[in-house]
Amino acid sequence: MATAAKPYRYTREKSALLTRMKKIEGQAKGIQQMIEEDRYCVDIVQQLSALCSAADEVSLLILENHIEGCVTDAIREHHGDSHIKELMNTIRKAMKR
Repeated sequence: MATAAKPYRYTREKSALLTRMKKIEGQAKGIQQMIEEDRYCVDIVQQLSALCSAADEVSLLILENHIEGCVTDAIREHHGDSHIKELMNTIRKAMKR
């Protein structure tokens, strides 16, 4: 018998996260259109910066939920070391951008 997967904490905010992702998708399409229309370079870079900031905010929200859910649960269950190591590796990768 298969067991149901444990829902991740971020699923509580799934609707809001998906709304943010749809806005990011719209931003990306807008930037693509700007390039197609030969718009001014600096304007495109500014929009790319805004898109990156929006994506970073989604990442932070999901990481926050990961810490409050997965990592906290792992610590309570006395196997937090691997989750903390994984979290730190993820943060290190994100900071290298």
